[in-house]
This record gives sequence, C-alpha cells and structure tokens, in this order.
Amino acid sequence: MDGVLVDSEDYWHAAEREAILPRVLAEGSSTPDLDEITGMYYGEIYDYLAERYEPTVDKAEFMALYDETATAIYGDRVELLTGAREFVAELRDAGVPVALVSSSPRDWIEVVIDRFELDFDLVAPAEEFDGPGKPDPGVYEAALRELGGVPDRAVAVEDSENGVLAAVRSGAYTIAVRDDHNADTDLSAADEVVDRDDPESVFAAVRQSTRTIRESVSGSNGSSG
Repeated sequence: MDGVLVDSEDYWHAAEREAILPRVLAEGSSTPDLDEITGMYYGEIYDYLAERYEPTVDKAEFMALYDETATAIYGDRVELLTGAREFVAELRDAGVPVALVSSSPRDWIEVVIDRFELDFDLVAPAEEFDGPGKPDPGVYEAALRELGGVPDRAVAVEDSENGVLAAVRSGAYTIAVRDDHNADTDLSAADEVVDRDDPESVFAAVRQSTRTIRESVSGSNGSSG
C-alpha cells in the first residue's frame, strides 16, 4: 500500500526523519537509514531499533506516536496513484484475485480503502500474521495460501527494499516502483523496476507479467491458443 497505491512514504519519511526518530532515540546517538525500516510493521520497527539503537521510549509510546502520525497522513494528505482504483477493478473483473499485503495495520489500511473506495479480494496486514513481517516472506506466503494461489503464479508490487525482499523470497514475480522517496533504495532484487510517476507503466508491467504467467500455465496444461 505505502509508496505504491498511495504516496504515503513521502510523508512517512519526512515524519520519521524530522520528528519521530529524533523524539524516540537518545540525543546524539546514531540513527538508522530509512531504508532499514521502510516497509516494516511499526511494532517490529521498534524491536529493530531496540536491538541496534538507543530508544528512550517504550514500545507503547512509540506505537502511539506512529498512530497519531498515521491519522494525519492517511486521513488528509495521501493521494491515490492515478488510475489505481480502475486498474484493481480491471484485474478482478478479469478473474485475477487482488490482495493488499501491507505492513500497515488494518485500521490505517481501512482509512485508505474507505477514502478512495477500493475493493480487494483479501486484505492481509502484517500485524495479523503470526510470524515475522517483511523482509521475511511469510506474510506473502500466508496471503497466497488464503487466496488458493501458488508463488510462481503470483505478481507482487513493492517500493521498499524490505518489501521487495519479502516478495522475492516468497517466489512471486516482483515489480518494484521507483519514486522520489526511494530514488537511492536498492531495488535490484526485483524482477523489474518501473517508474511510479508513470502509472500506466506500472499497470502495463502487471498486465504483462500476469499474461505471461497465464500463458505459461495454459501451456503447461497442454492447452492450445
């Protein structure tokens, strides 16, 4: 969702860099590169910081700060990727199940879904998965099982290094989107990288990869055109 469907990472990166991390880490201590934590569930971000850095607040206060920030970001600021609502509907109408697999918690996701009138076959927040979130592949693997799919017939779209690694490790064909907020992020593990500033290129990449998978499945089943 973040950085793909909506431009929330532009706001999260500014908030983390300018407000959240300075407030929760010891003054003068080292701070993480944002690529280290982008794409992770925020409860796991705290655990990551606690292991490697010097947080000065407890986990509950940390998560409350993120929740407060999220209210403004998702409720007022973010914009939907142009054409995304129609493209999701197009895929579903063509019989392609579409899941929203996100490190954001369900209440943040529902704000976006309600605000932009989106529909998915499955919403899979990392907080509801019993296991580690991105960059581990488990949340993708669980979503695929719930949809009755298999990894080599799945396509994932991601924007963070952690998200790309999770998708690739699950076995899904992985499309990474490049934007201002991740201009220097290592997305090299993805199968292809497209420009989010050109939404049609994102949709075309998904259409082509989905078509290729369907043709491959049809060929393996002995079907002719």
